[in-house]
Amino acid sequence: MKQLILAEKPSVAKDLSKVLNATQKHKNYYEGPKVIVTWALGHLLGLKMPEDLNKDWQSWQMETLPMIPKYIGTKPLPKTRGQLKTIQQLAKRNDVSEAVIATDAGREGELVARWILEYVKFDKPVKRLWISSQTNKAIKEGFSKLKPAKEYDNLYYSALARAKADWLVGLNVTRALTVKYEDNLSAGRVQTPTLSLVRQQEKKIEKFRPQNYFVISLQVEDQKAKMNQKNPYAITEREAAEKLVKELGQQKGTVTEIVEKEKVEPAPLPYDLTEIQREANARYQFSAKKTLSLVQSLYEVHKIVTYPRTDSKYLTSDMKATMKERLQAVSDFAPEVKIYIKNGGQVRQTKVFQDSKVTDHHALLPTEQRPRYEKLSNDEQRIYSMIVSRFLGLFAEPHKESQQKVTVIFGSQSFTFRQAKILTAGWKKTETATSQIQWQKGMRIQPDFSIEKALTTPPKPLNEGTLLGLMEKHSLGTPATRAEIIEKLIKSELMERTPNGLQVSPKGKQLLELVNPSLVTPELTEKWEKQLEAIANGRYSGKQFLKEIEEDTKKLVLEVKQSEQKYQDFSITQKKCPECGSFLREKNTRDGKVYNCTNPECNYRRRKDPKVSNHRCPQCHRKMEIIDGKNGAYFRCKYDGTTEKMPTKNDRKKKMTKHEERRLLKKINTQEEPQESALAQALKAAMEKE
Repeated sequence: MKQLILAEKPSVAKDLSKVLNATQKHKNYYEGPKVIVTWALGHLLGLKMPEDLNKDWQSWQMETLPMIPKYIGTKPLPKTRGQLKTIQQLAKRNDVSEAVIATDAGREGELVARWILEYVKFDKPVKRLWISSQTNKAIKEGFSKLKPAKEYDNLYYSALARAKADWLVGLNVTRALTVKYEDNLSAGRVQTPTLSLVRQQEKKIEKFRPQNYFVISLQVEDQKAKMNQKNPYAITEREAAEKLVKELGQQKGTVTEIVEKEKVEPAPLPYDLTEIQREANARYQFSAKKTLSLVQSLYEVHKIVTYPRTDSKYLTSDMKATMKERLQAVSDFAPEVKIYIKNGGQVRQTKVFQDSKVTDHHALLPTEQRPRYEKLSNDEQRIYSMIVSRFLGLFAEPHKESQQKVTVIFGSQSFTFRQAKILTAGWKKTETATSQIQWQKGMRIQPDFSIEKALTTPPKPLNEGTLLGLMEKHSLGTPATRAEIIEKLIKSELMERTPNGLQVSPKGKQLLELVNPSLVTPELTEKWEKQLEAIANGRYSGKQFLKEIEEDTKKLVLEVKQSEQKYQDFSITQKKCPECGSFLREKNTRDGKVYNCTNPECNYRRRKDPKVSNHRCPQCHRKMEIIDGKNGAYFRCKYDGTTEKMPTKNDRKKKMTKHEERRLLKKINTQEEPQESALAQALKAAMEKE
C-alpha cells in the first residue's frame, strides 16, 4: 500500500520524491514503491463567488446587500483543473491507504490541503508532515515523526474562519462602495486599516510647519554637548541665544556629577520574517514581497535556510543539539566561526531557547546544508548573509562597555557629556569608542560656547519597512500575508511607491473618507486577528467568530448605504474620446498607463505614453517608441525623430534569422570555387557560340 503525499509546489514535490525513492516521473506526480508525491500549485480551489451561490447576486445591486450565505463552499480554479483531476484519480486508487499533508507548515498551507482532500472526498487516514527546512535530513526526520492530521484541526478552523471573514467583509463592503459611488473601490478587513496607517503619517507631514530654532553647545577638548532644555526648540531668536551665551560666558562651569555604569548588550536574536523584511528594506530598499521571495528561494531551491514565514525569533530547547552542525555548514563565512566550532558550538545567548515563544515555526536560521555561493544571486547572497550574521551572534560574547555620564553646570544651565570605553567588543567587532576626557568632580570648565541655527524637520513618510512594523504592532495580517497586502493596495491604485516612500493616491484618500470608520482604524481588525489566533490555539470557537463577523458585516453595509459622503473620480481626465466625445479615464495596467473611454458603450482605449520597443534607431541606436498612427503602428525615435515602418507578420517571417544567416554563409564558404575566372568563362562561352 502507498501514501499519497500532497506538497504545495512541484519543486518541493521533486525534493520529497528524491528522499522517498519515488523515481517514476509522471506529468502531474512522482511514484515510488511506497509513495505517490503530487502537488497543489496554484492552490487548485477557492471559495465560491456570490454569483455561484445565488442568481440574485450575479449583478452588483445595493438591494441584494449584505450577502450572508449559510454555506459558501469551494470551487475549482479554472487554470489548475487538470492537477485537481489528477489528485482526484490518485485518491481513488485502491493501493492508496492514507494521505500525508506536506503543504507549507502554516495556516494557509493547512487550508490548501484540507480543501483539496475535502473536495476529492478522501475518506482514508490523513497524517501531517511538519518540517522547518527542506534538507534531506529534515525531510527524513519529518517522515519518521508524522502526526495525525487531527492534531492540526484548530489551525484549519482558524484558516477557514479567516478566509470566510475576508469573503464576508471584503466582498460586501467593496460591492456596497462600488455600487454607491459608481467606481471600483476595493475595501478589506486588513488592507483598509493598513492604507489608513500610511494616510495618518501623511496627515502629520501635511500639518507640519517648519520652524527655526537655535542650539547652544559647549565644547570641552574635542567633545561637544548641547544645552539641556525641556523644549529643544524653545530659543527661536538669535538675539536671545547670544544674550544667554554672553551671560554664561561670564563665569567658569563646574563638573557637578559623574555617573559610571557598565552596559552589557547581547547580540540581537535571529530574525523573524517581518524583521528581515524591514531591515532589507532599510539596507537595500527591497520591497517586502521581494525579500519574502528571496528567503523562499533560499529555503526551497537552495535549502540553506529554515522556513521563512515565521513570526518567532526564538528556538525550541531540542534545537541545541543542531547548533554545531549548522555552524559547520557556514564555517567559511567568517574567521570567528572556527573558534565557535572549537568551543563546541556553545550558545552564549541562552535566552533564545524558549519553547513557549515558538508557535508554528522557530526563528530564521541557516540549515545544516553547506551553501553553494556560486549558485546564489547577489540579492540572495545579501539576504543569506543577514540571516547567518544574526545566527552567529548567538555564539558571540556580549558587547561590554563602561559608560560615563558627566554633568557640567554653568549658572542655571546644564550640559551633559557622554563617553564610553569598550571593555569587550563581542559581537560588535567593528565599533570604535569615543575619545576620552579625564573628568573629575568639581573640575572647572572654561566657557567655549557656539550657536547653531537649525530647522525643525517633518516626519518621514512611511516606507515598507516602517509600515511592516506598524502592521505587526497592530496585528494587521500575518508575516506570511503582509507583503501580499501591500502589493494589493498598490495594484488596486489606492497606494503608490515613490522614491521618498509610500503614498496614498487621491482614490485611496477618498476611499478612507467613504469607508466605515470602524474599518479605517486598526482596532476592529486587531480584535479579529487575536480571535483567529485564539481559534488556532483551541481557545475560541470558529463558529462564534463567523457569527460575529456576519453581524459586523451587516452593520458595515448599512453604514455605507446610509452615508451621505460625495465621491469624485480623480482618474477621469479632461481629455475627450475621439470616437464618442466622452471623457477619458486614466488607468494603470501591467503595460503602463492607458486611457479608457468612460462611456460604457464605447470601447476606445489607447496608451497614455508610447510603448518603448527593443527596436533600435538606425541613427542614434537607442530604443524606439511604438506610435499608433492613422495608418497603423510605426517606430519613432524620440531623440532624433527618425521613423521606421513596423514590419508585418509576413515581413517578420521573410526576415532571415541569425541562425539561418550563419547556415547560408557556411554553405557559400564551403562551396567549391570555380577553376576559371568569370572573365575566362565568358570568353570561352563566346568562342563556343562562334
